[in-house]
Amino acid sequence: MNTDFIKGIIVPILMPIDKNENVDEAKLRRQVDHVIEGGVDGILLFGSNGEFYAMEYEEMGPALKIVLDQAAGRVPTYVGIGTITTRSGVKIAKMAQECGAQGISILQPMFIAPSDEELFCHYKTIADAVPDMPVLIYNNPRVGYGISPALGIRMAKEIDNVVGIKDSSGNMSTLCEFIRLSRGLDFKVLAGKDTMIMPALAAGAAGAVATTANFVPELVCSIYKYWQEGKIEESREAQFRLTPIRNTLDLASFPVGTKDIANLMGLDVGDPYLPNKSTSGEKLEKMRKILIENGVIKE
Repeated sequence: MNTDFIKGIIVPILMPIDKNENVDEAKLRRQVDHVIEGGVDGILLFGSNGEFYAMEYEEMGPALKIVLDQAAGRVPTYVGIGTITTRSGVKIAKMAQECGAQGISILQPMFIAPSDEELFCHYKTIADAVPDMPVLIYNNPRVGYGISPALGIRMAKEIDNVVGIKDSSGNMSTLCEFIRLSRGLDFKVLAGKDTMIMPALAAGAAGAVATTANFVPELVCSIYKYWQEGKIEESREAQFRLTPIRNTLDLASFPVGTKDIANLMGLDVGDPYLPNKSTSGEKLEKMRKILIENGVIKE
């Protein structure tokens, strides 16, 4: 299975919606062009910052077709799966394959607390449903627990099409352990924390899944580009420039900040799905001030 394309900066693309919470096709197409023209190496649809949890299954296929059509093969498109039940995950995986996505990313089920054996079965069942499609594990402790390096590597060894992981633990030791244990395997480790892109590359990561690439793609992609060119100091400085911008997201409720900043930049991506609401008042002004100070927008 070819996994050469799994590298660089992959953006978990945000989902523009209208006032009735329907996908805004024109704005989604515009966002696809924005991130591709900014240099991203891939698009992940239905990620955390794509508000996957708010979308009905019936909406996903049409949204995926829009992204695939607009991307037009310029970069690979991955489909995020964040279901609680295995059968729902299989359904989305098959839809992704039928539509022509290049890979899928599976988040561990939220709300419930499965054992390692149950998690292994969850991932294997979904992966086996699309045996010719590359599968990325998505390790995000936000669901209430994490995937251990030992379990992740067991999946890599025993499930043929599990070929990598997006590690959003925010723990450099955990990320490095995924890299250490996967040596000799065809297994790509991607950083899931925007403030850790350059350190992750230094440790041997293949790239990163970075939400800030939704609004400052050129800056985010420069971290990877400089690293690939052997310009270590320039890569580090680009990372340092990105960090305060990424930290601005924490002023908003998760994951509203991505749309807040995109809107402050004039990208006009609409509001988040309820019950989340766009940030306003003092918090929004503080975000605006930080963006001005860091040269993202003009005063």
